[in-house]
Amino acid sequence: MIGLLAMVLVLAACKASGQKEQSPKNYNLSLPSKFLMPESLFEISGIAFYKNNPDTVYAIQDEEGKFFRLAWGVKKQYHSKFGKKGDYEDVTIVNDKVVVLKSNGSLYIFPFADRFVEDIDSTREWKKILPEGEYEGMYGDDSTDNIYIICKNCAGDDKKQAVTGYIYHMGDSLAPAGNFSIDVDQIKALTGKVKRGFRPSALAKNPVNGYWYIISAVNKLMVVTDSNWKVIESVELNGNRFNQPEGIAFDKSGNLYISNEGDDLTQGNILKFTWSAK
Repeated sequence: MIGLLAMVLVLAACKASGQKEQSPKNYNLSLPSKFLMPESLFEISGIAFYKNNPDTVYAIQDEEGKFFRLAWGVKKQYHSKFGKKGDYEDVTIVNDKVVVLKSNGSLYIFPFADRFVEDIDSTREWKKILPEGEYEGMYGDDSTDNIYIICKNCAGDDKKQAVTGYIYHMGDSLAPAGNFSIDVDQIKALTGKVKRGFRPSALAKNPVNGYWYIISAVNKLMVVTDSNWKVIESVELNGNRFNQPEGIAFDKSGNLYISNEGDDLTQGNILKFTWSAK
């Protein structure tokens, strides 16, 4: 009730001042469909689809080593245990493999076919393959078998200048396949001051336009880049709607999904924004 009242007041203030809520091109962030999470996903972090198919939402939360699956709008969840308790931040599915990212940069990989197994014993852990730091965002590309991991807070980065990401190729092993960088000055040119530097919490590639969408819970921003990581949009996220945006995914139609952790007043949720070609 309090959250609803606050949202009404914010919208009323924006209307009175003539301000329009920001949205990236092809989306209206003020008109989401909302899926409230069950208690088990109160602290939902990463979300993913298998081959961009929205029939099943796959998710993790950041305290337990469990891989969840849900149908959109249905609170009944099923899960498989893939690891011990820990700070898990993102999940992606690359063809027939599930990859889970821990905040320290460790990766946990197991077959997608094992999603129906109650206790997965085939999980393979990859430690210390990334520079020391804090990581929250990851995306897997089916067409190349590459995974992209972006740093939230790493010693080698000056977060006020640039944020670095790392690419690994998935085969029988994990092989380094390059890196990428987002220029924070390009974000500032569109947004203004970026307090505390840019700290990404999730990223995904839109299958319709090929652009990268990066969200930051700390900055309350959505940054859109082209395929070469040049920033083309930077949009402020409404703090009443995006409580703590921690996960992002797209379905095959280009519809955008963002997961939010809950807090004392709100449940965890996933917000869906419909793609519009206009």
